[in-house]
Parts: sequence; C-alpha cells; structure tokens
Amino acid sequence: MDQQLPFGTNPLLSTNPFDDDKLHEECGVFGIFGTPDATAHCTLGLHALQHRGQEAAGISAFDGEVFHTKRVLGHVADNFTSKDVIDSLPGMAAIGHTRYSTTGATLLRNCQPLYADFASGGFACAHNGNITNAAHLKSALVQRGSIFQSTSDSEVIIHLIATSRFRTLMDRYIDALRQIEGAYSLVSLTREGLIGVRDPLGVRPLVLGKLDAAYILCSETCALDIIGADYVRDVEPGEMIVITDDGIASHKPFPEEKPRPCIFEHVYFSRPDSLVDGMSVYEVRKRIGAELARETPVDADLVIPVPDSGTPAAIGYAQESGIPFELGIIRNHYVGRTFIEPSDQIRHLGVKLKLNANTFSIKGKRVILVDDSIVRGTTSLKIVNMMREAGAKEVHMRIASPPTAHSCFYGVDTPERKKLLAAQMQVSAMEDHISADSLAFVSIDGLYKAAQQPSGRNPSCPAFCDACFTGDYPTPLTDQSVQDQNHKQLNTIASTGN
Repeated sequence: MDQQLPFGTNPLLSTNPFDDDKLHEECGVFGIFGTPDATAHCTLGLHALQHRGQEAAGISAFDGEVFHTKRVLGHVADNFTSKDVIDSLPGMAAIGHTRYSTTGATLLRNCQPLYADFASGGFACAHNGNITNAAHLKSALVQRGSIFQSTSDSEVIIHLIATSRFRTLMDRYIDALRQIEGAYSLVSLTREGLIGVRDPLGVRPLVLGKLDAAYILCSETCALDIIGADYVRDVEPGEMIVITDDGIASHKPFPEEKPRPCIFEHVYFSRPDSLVDGMSVYEVRKRIGAELARETPVDADLVIPVPDSGTPAAIGYAQESGIPFELGIIRNHYVGRTFIEPSDQIRHLGVKLKLNANTFSIKGKRVILVDDSIVRGTTSLKIVNMMREAGAKEVHMRIASPPTAHSCFYGVDTPERKKLLAAQMQVSAMEDHISADSLAFVSIDGLYKAAQQPSGRNPSCPAFCDACFTGDYPTPLTDQSVQDQNHKQLNTIASTGN
C-alpha cells in the first residue's frame, strides 16, 4: 500500500510555518562509480543534498550481478544510517535521490531511483527537474500498451527507452531524451556503468567529481565536499557523461543551444557553500545584497536576515550600506517536522516554534529585514508583525530577488499563478499587505549583475532561466498549454450555457 506523508491538508502542525510560502526545490541526485563503499558515499552525498528534497529518498546499487534498491518516505538520516541498510545495498556503483514532489503525489511508488529490467539488463534512474510534455507523452505511451507504476513524470523516460526502436541502450536513451521537453539532470545506473545527462539548456545543475579512482555525478558541489571528493567541472548543458571500467567519456547528442541555467539556484535553492556553474553561491548572494543596498537604500539602524536563506544577502546589504548586521531573528534548528494537533491558537503560535525575535537587539530600532523571496506573502507578514511586537520602531523589507510573478514548470513546486502575491499586486500594495514601512525588490538587472552579467539582462538573449520573474519560458510548455486550452473551453461553455 502506498504511504502518504503528512503534508498539505494534514491536521498536524508543520513546525516550519513557512512551508507553504517558499519555492520548494524539486530533487537532488547523486551517483558514484568505482568504489566498494559506493552506498556509504552515496548516503553521505544525499545528506548534503537533503535541502533539495525532504519528502523521500532512495538508493540503487549494483554489485556486478544484481541491482539492489531501497526507497523510503522521509529523511536520509532517518533511513540510511544503519550498517544493516548499507550492507543491504552492496556494489561498486550506486545512485541516489532526495525528493520533493512537483509532479505525482508523495507516495512510495513515486520515490526514486526508478528501476526497470530492459532486454539489455537493469536500469536505474534518478531525475532532477520536470518534463513539461510528460502528460502528452504518457497518453501516447499508454495507448501503445505501456503500463505505468507511478504518477511521476520521470517514469515517462523509462517507457520511452523501453519502446524505442534503436538497438543499443545508449541509442535508446538518447532517443528517449530527444522526445522530452523541459528540464532534467539525470543520473542513471546500468550493468556497464554510470550515466549523467544535463538538458540542452542546462536548467538544472549537475557536477562531476572524483574521489581517488571513483567518479561522482551530483547536483551540487557540497555533496562532493562531504565525502572529500574533488570538484572536476560542471557537466555542460546538453552533455552526456558515461563512466565505465574503461574510464570516462563525454558525448554531445543534442543540438547545441544557448544555455539558460536556473537563476533561482543562486537566489535560494542551492546551498551557499556550493559552486553552481562555476560561481560561489554564497558570493553571488552577497553581491545580490549589495545590489539591493545600492538600488533601494533606506535610513535604518540594523540589517537583519530572515534565517537562514536571507543571511548572505543581508551580509552584502550591510557591508555595502554601512548599516550594522545583527541576528535579530533566531532560528530553532532542533524542531521536527510535526508537533501536535493544534487548536487555532496553537497554530497561530507555530511561527515561534521555528523563529523568534531577538528582542534585546530590536527594541526601539529601525530595522531592514532581508529575505530571499516573497511567494504568498504569509511569511513576510508574520515576520514584520514579529518585529513590531519585539518593539521595532520601523520595519523595512528588502527582497533578494525580483517579484515572483510566474509559476515555474521546470521542477520547482510553485503555487498556481493566482496564488502568487506578486501576480496579484503591485509592490506598493504588497507593502501594505505585509504591513511594512517600505518594501523593495532587487531589479532583474541587479540580479544579473550579481550573477556576473555586468550589463544586466539582455532581453533578446538572457543568460539564465528567469521565467518565475519575467514569464520568459525557454522551452515549450506542451502540457500546460493543453491544460490552459481545456480551461478556456470549459469557461466558454460555462459562460454561454452550451
């Protein structure tokens, strides 16, 4: 029976009261080839990538004869730390996955890595991203006889490989990938070796590392650091890397395109100690804060980060403005996911389970709060109120990204556009909504400058995917277009009564 995690409408109180007011990253992937400690290293790598997906985790290992897979709901540390578990996944190669669902419910059958037995042998696959024509492809595959075991878009890749008319597994894999749209970084394990692929636009990150004789593919460099591996380079957009006993080979099976990596990796998703596309995430976030200070100065006494994601930008803002940096909000890191069945009063107090004002530093001060983004606005409203209750004289909000006015379809769990505050209000109205004395966002050009694009954003050839800010989607959105058309037809029928 599928297990359901307590998210969304579950009556339990989330101890992160802002779970619904952040853009949730989709997944983290990790693969290693060429070490007898493959599963142990994979487990550590997934620990480092836990921030990319906290609903489920899984590991597949190959011992030279048999594939071994364990997939669970919950955190890596709760399920993969015992010796018995590590010993049950033997082999010189392993891949792993941490999951936050963007398509498909939080069910065990949707957890990854996905596994299939092809005529050529076993195949395990872990996917970071989102396929924007998955429903279209799935419909065609089902009509041809494919039987799906999950509701995850990633399973489409397995069926496209299985039904391909090409002879070799590599050619079947490439044939499958040429049919999909959207964003993907993939690590796959076969009987012969480890395969890593990044989509032609490079929307999702993927890096190559090395530990002694073993090679690693993973979402972020922080997963290399935890096992003492060396960062070799980023996997290039549109590149397929194949690692076998014969060594490592690079292939470019797709037409070359102008890369559009996700700029929100630098704003929020990636860990600040990672390198993404050759740039230090921490340094980019500090530069965003400095741009904010130059673009939107305000006379105040303190710069306060909204922990933890707002901290680097707040440091940059304080350094550029000369206004002292203080930890005016203290985060409790030692609270589990759920607590109690709450009354309305207890639910209202939920914010203080995670964050609490440092009243001594705040009272009587004019404060600048720095956060990474505003999604629904519930977080900002609660924190502004928290500052006022702590005695702040003025509360100014500065956001280290432009207004998030559009949904993401590339593997990030964003609300429907109508639920995004910036899609419904101008900045002045948002300022009133969160009860701030002032509210300002970094400009899109300022964001690009912080990401080492000195001239800002070139509208005719943007260097990043910034669709959540601009609505400029770099790939077709086949499934969404069909959905929008169906809604339009239903609305027309409803309005005409036909």
